[in-house]
Formats: sequence, structure tokens, C-alpha cells
Amino acid sequence: MSETKVLVLNGPNLSRLDLREKSFYGDISYSDIEVICHQAASEHGFQVEIKQSNDESELINWLHQAADSKTPVIFNPAAFTHYSYAIRDAVAMLKAPCIEVHLSNPLSREEFRHTSVIAGVVQGSIAGFGLESYRLAFAALGKLVK
Repeated sequence: MSETKVLVLNGPNLSRLDLREKSFYGDISYSDIEVICHQAASEHGFQVEIKQSNDESELINWLHQAADSKTPVIFNPAAFTHYSYAIRDAVAMLKAPCIEVHLSNPLSREEFRHTSVIAGVVQGSIAGFGLESYRLAFAALGKLVK
């Protein structure tokens, strides 16, 4: 497979995993996400760009750029998963596959986390496997972009 570029987007508070609930996130940090994404991208022959923002409009702008460049996306929208129709609409504009990922399993958490407004406009969702969720997303994307 040629070196397809993949954009990994991470939403609010993921840059502060070391301060978040250990019962859901374990002992991982944001730099661990970056490491696993670089490893998995390399294993699947992808170039990767990894970004994180707490700002909804910044995430939307990056999604617009990915749509314009037809770049595949692995996206952890974090809390925006549950209520951001603006992000959902930006994801719907993508011209390449998008995989939704979550470190924890939203369905095993508070009820407000049980709904993903993003899920209906992505090729698939992977949740609950910690850092492995990202690795699984790269494997799925590898099959989708062949």
C-alpha cells in the first residue's frame, strides 16, 4: 500500500488523560496515544498527522480540510460525540473513510454518553479497548482504503 496520509483527531480533554478518571482511562497519557498512532500507522503503511483540540471550531476546520483533501480520518470526538451536530455535519462531508474511536466504552458509563451523534456518519466505531482502539482503527482503515 502506498503511503496514504491519515489524520488522527482527538477532542476535548484528551490532552489531559493523566488527570482523568483512572477507572476508565487507566494509566495512560496523551503521548501514549501519539506513540500508538505512529506505530500503527507505520505497520499499515500510512503517514499520520495527529492533532488534539478542546475547541469545536478548530476540529470542524480540520475536518473541512480533510474533506477537501480526501484524507481518511480516525476521530476521537470525546465529549463532542454526544451533542455536537456541527461536528457531525463536518464528518458527514468527508470524502474518505472515518473511524470513530473511544478509549473507554461509552455504553458502560453515564447515560448521557450512550448516544453518539457521530456514529451514523462514520464507517465504524471502535470503543472500550483503551489505546488498542486506535490500533484497531488503523487496521480497519487499512482494509477500507485498499
